[in-house]
Amino acid sequence: MEIEKFQYDNKIVKQFAYATMLWGLVGMLVGLLAALQLVWPVFNMDTAYTTFGRVRPIHTNAVIFAFVGNGIFMGVYYSLQRLLKARMFSDFLSKIHFWGWQLIIVLAAVTLALGKTTGKEYAELEWPIDILITLVWVVFGWNMFGTILRRRERHLYVAIWFYIATFITVAMLHIVNSIEIPVSFWKSYPVYAGVQDALVQWWYGHNAVAFFLTTPYLGLMYYFLPKAANRPVYSYRLSIIHFWALIFLYIWAGPHHLLYTALPDWAQSLGVVFSIMLIAPSWGGMINGLLTLRGAWDKVRDDVVLKFLVVAVTAYGMATFEGPLLSIKSINAISHYTDWTVAHVHVGALGWNGFLTFGILYWLIPRLFGVKLYSPKLANMHFWIGTLGIILYAVPMYFAGIMQSLMWKEFTPEGQLKWQFMDTVTKMIPFYAARAAGGLLFLTGAIMMVYNLIKTVKSGSLIANEEAEAPALAPTYKAHAGDHWHRWIERRPVQMLVLSLVVVIIGGVIELIPTFLIQTNIPTISSVKPYTPLELEGRDIYVREGCYTCHSQMIRPFRSETARYGEYSKAGEFVYDHPFQWGSKRTGPDLARIGGKYPDSWHYNHMMDPTSMSPGSIMPSYPWLLDDKINAAAVLSKIRAMQRLGVPYPEGYEKIAPEDMEKQAKEIAESLKKDGIRTAPDKEIIAVIAYLQRMGKDIKAAPKEEISKLTN
Repeated sequence: MEIEKFQYDNKIVKQFAYATMLWGLVGMLVGLLAALQLVWPVFNMDTAYTTFGRVRPIHTNAVIFAFVGNGIFMGVYYSLQRLLKARMFSDFLSKIHFWGWQLIIVLAAVTLALGKTTGKEYAELEWPIDILITLVWVVFGWNMFGTILRRRERHLYVAIWFYIATFITVAMLHIVNSIEIPVSFWKSYPVYAGVQDALVQWWYGHNAVAFFLTTPYLGLMYYFLPKAANRPVYSYRLSIIHFWALIFLYIWAGPHHLLYTALPDWAQSLGVVFSIMLIAPSWGGMINGLLTLRGAWDKVRDDVVLKFLVVAVTAYGMATFEGPLLSIKSINAISHYTDWTVAHVHVGALGWNGFLTFGILYWLIPRLFGVKLYSPKLANMHFWIGTLGIILYAVPMYFAGIMQSLMWKEFTPEGQLKWQFMDTVTKMIPFYAARAAGGLLFLTGAIMMVYNLIKTVKSGSLIANEEAEAPALAPTYKAHAGDHWHRWIERRPVQMLVLSLVVVIIGGVIELIPTFLIQTNIPTISSVKPYTPLELEGRDIYVREGCYTCHSQMIRPFRSETARYGEYSKAGEFVYDHPFQWGSKRTGPDLARIGGKYPDSWHYNHMMDPTSMSPGSIMPSYPWLLDDKINAAAVLSKIRAMQRLGVPYPEGYEKIAPEDMEKQAKEIAESLKKDGIRTAPDKEIIAVIAYLQRMGKDIKAAPKEEISKLTN
């Protein structure tokens, strides 16, 4: 058979590797800033661009899509070429993909700092960037599939199954969750509202973890772990079960983020059941990875790459065991909204994604430059400092989370809540400080790695086009005796793509469509009305400032929550909320019933200086709201957008909306004046007060019979 000579494109791998290191440091540094802000609010710096509500989305987006995203592409571009014995389909597409992805990251960082956000966790980017993401993702898929179709290997290795499933599922998730109506170039409203928006968002959010942070990294594990250990994968059959069971089950688990909320019970139950079942394939993959080291465990003692990979796979096992546990309702009742969830997420992010990326970089860079690693000793120090950083980060957060929840739920013998919410905040400060120390250690280790790899790069030269040779793919395939049945689809990438899509789409269809079609899933409440133009503007400012990163708007049906906040939340309260703002963490208290609890002047002073109203508060100040003017010119387009979304403003209301906005603003300004606060009615603080005072009021006006019917 003719042997063909060709070259691997290492230049694109190097570019993604450099981007991985750069954005990794940026993402971790911003995360450290956010951690410090929770200990010392002075780190918010009293500017809009550096407040926690804007910094936190920058941190999560930088780590997920910049650090991990570039890490995925680095590993895929390297392994795909070698597994298929083919150069990437198009160098030009590779360049578009690389620079397009970096442009998205820069645009994301700038717009999030400017407060341009959809207000949906892990999907905060506005519609022009969403479109750009779609285009760049298509370029990636085009390049990947072009390479697959031009391959010299008949069968696709398990790593490529995960790459294919990642590509098609991320495309589906991104498109479905990003359907929105633009109001302006940097402002949009999602087409979904309230409960529906929450279900779609967490269907997306959970599966972003599954298909961006997990499945592509499992593909990388299946390539780089056997390479580093110089051993074959432990079990081919286990790989098959791991792959198909994982992608089928994962897609159903999203509703476990919404337990005890206004989401219909049947959807919550589906999320719980499938989350628990996920343990089996997840641990199957972990066991398959660890047993690949059978007979080679002695290498782990001396090989720093294997050390990172083994800890990464172990962290994957821990996170995927804990995740299903947290989806059990009785445990979720304790963990949700607390720092326990933060610990769980970071075991996965730091241990699984972080350490696997570090291990791959230590393995890859010396090979790209044809040299040995500059300092294995320094890499070993990085390993131990990073491990210590993870422990110092996670352990205090577990203690903090459990302690938070117990304090929120504790009653005195007389039946009163024992702790004010502020008491629980101040008790968290030492734990937050320990978390920041852990993050600093982890970042220090990453800086050491970058230094080590820079020195490695300088000692060699890039093998930009690595020579390779392989026999051409025979035009026909002769099956071997005893071929496993799964080998059939491993020869057919298009069929594998289609079947993967069918497998992942089943869960989404069954969970999402009934919530949209069956009205009884979202019972309406007659007294719930659309927001006034001023309240709508205030809500948009609330979203812009990222208030949802610390405050929930969802009272669960627990005695401790109804005693602290009031009547538990009903699905019908959110039918006009585009987007929903239920939140996922309570660094501050729930705000679902904040309306009317305090006078306007309290909110004014609280936003100007939170500690003046709540001594010990770690909430940042928002002085610019007192100076910046409301964007009254946008009200017309916002009302029209809401009308297109089905919000029942009267026909032609957009024309009188500015007048209504001005009238309500003057009323609030007059109210403030009575308490000695003089401010113009066109300031943003007025709109924020209007929104805060509206929250939770509508349901109080509903007939008792109607509420009783919803409760039973």
